[in-house]
Amino acid sequence: MENKRTFYIGLSILVFLALFSILSQIISNYESDQQDLFNIFANASLEHPLGTDQYGRDVLIRVAQATQLSFFLALITTVTAFIPGVTLGILAAYKGGLTDKFLNIICDILLALPGLLLILVLIAFSPGDFLPLYVGLALILWIEFFKITRLKTKSLLVEPFVESSKSLGFSFFYILRKLIIPKLLPMIFTISTFSMSTAIIAISSLSAINVGIRPPTAELGSMIIELLPYYEEEPLLVLLPSLIIFLIVLSLQLMSKRSVNA
Repeated sequence: MENKRTFYIGLSILVFLALFSILSQIISNYESDQQDLFNIFANASLEHPLGTDQYGRDVLIRVAQATQLSFFLALITTVTAFIPGVTLGILAAYKGGLTDKFLNIICDILLALPGLLLILVLIAFSPGDFLPLYVGLALILWIEFFKITRLKTKSLLVEPFVESSKSLGFSFFYILRKLIIPKLLPMIFTISTFSMSTAIIAISSLSAINVGIRPPTAELGSMIIELLPYYEEEPLLVLLPSLIIFLIVLSLQLMSKRSVNA
């Protein structure tokens, strides 16, 4: 019951952030990169509910777009890692032999490279572009999906209910669909939430050191660094994107609690 409550708290936070990012863009009359140099660091008002930044840009619309961007990028990165990771994990467990060894060697090669170094090497080909950042993160995150799926599938394949299904002549795809995948789903959901958290923190951190998504694109990490020199004047503007990152990661971690013990 406690895990269920925790899951719904996390889901509620995520839904709140989603509604905030969507509704803010609907009610706002400004673009995220629209500057007004005569209205720098304006106080909160009906026109600018969260005030303006050092270029007179509306903070509400920038934070809303940055929230949407961070979550969307983390989601597609996780999905890209999840599909080959789970598929190849099941394949390695089922086939075994050379297939299993070959896929494990690929994982070991990628694990031998520091994740940050791999991402930085890819980003060097196209600085400020999301594509190399996305590819680098996906190359790192799929390994965890692969390894855990492989181990879990191997243990399921020797379970009595799977062995009896094989002896009764059921096809592997039937066994996979009816017996294996339902058992993998809670684990996959848990890994996905952790992977999204990792992706959000990585995207924000790399953007903060100016090797990820760069200004004027509204991104939570780059917003923190942009506003950091003005911390003494406008501390809330620096803390706001930090709070959004914290809430997204917190919501994902809370949602994972239910499936960990499923």
